[in-house]
Amino acid sequence: MKTYRKELWFSAPQRRSYTNITRDIDECLNESGIKEGILLCNAMHITASVFINDDERGLHGDFEKWLEKLAPEKPYSQYAHNNTGEDNADAHLKRSIMGREVVVAITNGKLDFGPWEQIFYGEFDGNRKKRVLVKIIGE
Repeated sequence: MKTYRKELWFSAPQRRSYTNITRDIDECLNESGIKEGILLCNAMHITASVFINDDERGLHGDFEKWLEKLAPEKPYSQYAHNNTGEDNADAHLKRSIMGREVVVAITNGKLDFGPWEQIFYGEFDGNRKKRVLVKIIGE
């Protein structure tokens, strides 16, 4: 069995964004040489997410509206976490909702996706560098 590990770094210029990282993950898979196995991809920061969904702009806008209803950014005073001097409690909650990682099967050297599936990096407290771990195991 082979293993592969790589860190990808992202820096969103705004507080929240959704970035399709499927090509980056495909590159990692090609570098690994693994043809059959499992790929784990996870955000290494507690205010960011990795998730699988459709790459459709309207849907991304829906994510934003839905997440803001569930965990609104403002007023900052509504969150005890923000009493520590932070203003990102909503980002922690949004990450909990959208998830930390994805696991994808690898078959014949390809990500074994269903129709329309893509991998996204979700940023909920941007303006600084954050990393995503890619770990692949298999043959």
